[in-house]
Amino acid sequence: MAKEVKIGNIAIGGNNPVAIQSMISVPSTDIEGSVRQAKELEYAGCEILRAAIPDMAAVELIPAIKDAISIPLVADIHFDYKLALAAVEAGVDKIRINPGNIGSEDRVRKVVEACGNAGVAMRIGVNGGSLDKRLLEKYGAPTAEALAESAMENVAMLEKFGFTDTVISIKSSNVKTMIDSCRLVAKRCDYPLHLGVTEAGTEHMGIIKNAIGIGSLLVDGIGSTVRVTLTADPVREIYAAKDILKAAGVRKFGVNIVSCPTCGRTRINLIKLAKEVENALAGCNKDITVAVMGCAVNGPGEAREADIGVAGGDRCGLIFKKGEILRKVPEEDILTALLEEIERI
Repeated sequence: MAKEVKIGNIAIGGNNPVAIQSMISVPSTDIEGSVRQAKELEYAGCEILRAAIPDMAAVELIPAIKDAISIPLVADIHFDYKLALAAVEAGVDKIRINPGNIGSEDRVRKVVEACGNAGVAMRIGVNGGSLDKRLLEKYGAPTAEALAESAMENVAMLEKFGFTDTVISIKSSNVKTMIDSCRLVAKRCDYPLHLGVTEAGTEHMGIIKNAIGIGSLLVDGIGSTVRVTLTADPVREIYAAKDILKAAGVRKFGVNIVSCPTCGRTRINLIKLAKEVENALAGCNKDITVAVMGCAVNGPGEAREADIGVAGGDRCGLIFKKGEILRKVPEEDILTALLEEIERI
């Protein structure tokens, strides 16, 4: 189990739920737009929010966003340690840095001291695109072993200065490399790990890559926070993260829908019905499993563990609850009948 680390008003690691993160995609020069997007992301379910701080002018984002949201804010810092110091002073809840590109150990120490004094956590960010040249020469490529070694060296640097409120992020655009490197680090330390496949691509393929990478680690019990990186509206990242966490069985977000892929036994328009059920229950927060099945074989039999469900017949449907048939309805009335029974639960 990962150690617990406080980030603003929440804690990660320990027995705390895996937290969902995202990042503001509005240009840092647009404070009003950044604040608006921050609110949208919090409303969608983002639990930790990150913002790029590329220059001193961007530090003004921190108080503006902090005043607008109730979730922790992370400052993403590269190259200039003074930006990290300014972000801490501005009230940020966590600093994300790559100690290797901040500069000398003395500069890292100054950031560590500022974070320690202010009670601000730090996230070490390591990825294949910015790996130290020494490690690239040693391993020949940004391998999982190289990424893990880089992460542990950075952890040791912070520990040298007495800092342990650390979160580790190891990312790669190669899914297997990301998985392997996180597994290696999880064996070597108990710091919370932030999971994500970097540069995963557009929404369709990006979700697939993140589901494999993040999901594989979650089912192993690895990971305290996640971000599904997509070249898309970051609100879509939140929805995808919820689905991945739900599918991996580590968090529950409303209704779990199970449905069969249809076959030659199907006599109702199951694909249409399944989509209608999914849309109708999108805002339902009941912790239940709903089955939408094509026939009696996949209905009360295989889906008997569902809290409520429907099994298709010949232009009709059997509404069942925990495997017991409640009633038979015409195909055109299935959705209404199913929703009525869900309302009674």
